[in-house]
Formats: sequence, structure tokens, C-alpha cells
Amino acid sequence: MSPRPTDVSEAQARQGAFFLVGSIVVTVLLYYVIPYGREIGRPLMLLSTLAHEMGHGIAGVIVGGDFIKFEMWWNGSGVATTSGHFGRFASAFISAGGLVGPAIVAAIGFAVGRTARGARNALIVFGVGLILADILVVRNFTGIIFVAGVAAVCLFVAAKGKPWASQLTLLFIASQLALSVFSRSDYLFTATARTSAGPMPSDVAQMADNLFLPYWFWGAACGLFSVLVLLVGLRAFFGSEEG
Repeated sequence: MSPRPTDVSEAQARQGAFFLVGSIVVTVLLYYVIPYGREIGRPLMLLSTLAHEMGHGIAGVIVGGDFIKFEMWWNGSGVATTSGHFGRFASAFISAGGLVGPAIVAAIGFAVGRTARGARNALIVFGVGLILADILVVRNFTGIIFVAGVAAVCLFVAAKGKPWASQLTLLFIASQLALSVFSRSDYLFTATARTSAGPMPSDVAQMADNLFLPYWFWGAACGLFSVLVLLVGLRAFFGSEEG
């Protein structure tokens, strides 16, 4: 007899939970236990930079502007350049887009990563989107190589890997982005961003300049929003399916 659909869903949910917890454990070991783990795991940190800067660019497009270019460096810094006739609220929205970008992508990854099929489809969309970004907006060597590499991994796993491999890959990426919300939270409370392109006002400082209240208020607001988004994604991941 073939398994009932509800049995398959429960098995997939257990498998997904195992992958998710395993991804978090591996990350903690990499950063705090394994010698030189932070250097080994630097590409994982660059994932959050990618999501952050793409968040700025996509937010700029949403408010009617143009996403001109995206640059990132091996030290984890990055810059997204947008152009357009932006008002104060639109400019603040663009700044916030990068701060909450990693959490939004992570939450989507959790929500669709509940099943191997959903994870495979997400990796295909993610990989194709990164290829387009590499062609259209990435404009420095490190960025081009890194974005192309992530796209290649996503598409290869989706096309050639076992179904469980797609789920594991997507949940691993989502967990890295989710953890970066906390590991890089100090940026939410700094007025100056020091990048390889030089020092510039941080995203929260730009929000404060365009709106009102101090920069730390907007840092706290973006941090709280990110946590809430992650909780929604995790609830979708662990939530039970109706039979």
C-alpha cells in the first residue's frame, strides 16, 4: 500500500525540521568551535550582504526608480546604487529595504522549504534571478564571481540533486540569512557605514534624515520587523497542513 498523503507531509516536515536544525548547528560550530571557521564561513556572511544590497535595489524599483548597480567586497561590505526622483518616504523605504531584506528572503525560504518540491522550485527562481542580476546590475569582480557561484549552486542542485538536496540547500541558505539578522544587528545601531567604497551614512542614519526620530529608533523598528517576519516564516514551516 502506498503511504497516505498526510503521512508523506509529516515525513517531509520531519525531514525539513532535521535539515533546519542541522543547518543552525553547523553554523554555530563553524563560527564558534571550528578553528578558522569564520574565514571558512565567509561566503555565508556574503549571502546576507547579497540579500541586503539586493533589498535596497528592489525597494528602489518598487518606488519607481532604477537599480543602477550593485557592488560587494570580500570583507562583507556592499553598496547598491539606485536613481530616481525619490521623496523622503521613498528614500527611507529604500534604506529600510536592505535592512529587512535578509529576513524577508529567509522567511520565504522557510515557507516554501517545507517540501522538497517547493524548495526545488524556489532554487530555480532564485538561481535565474541571480543570473539576471549578475548581467544587469552587478558591477565589480567579487560581486560577479560570488553571485554567479551562488546561482550555479542553486541551479545545479535543483537540476541534478536529489529532492532532499534541494530542501537542505534552501533551508541552509534561509538559516544563514535568518542568523545574520542577529549576528550583524550592530549595523542597525550605527550612524556610519564603513565600506570598501569609503565611509557613508548608514541606512538607519539615512532613514532618520528623511523622516524623524533618531537613527537608533529606526534600527530597533527594522530589527523588530525582521524578527516578526522570521517568526511568520517559521510558523509557515512548522505549521500543520490540513488533510
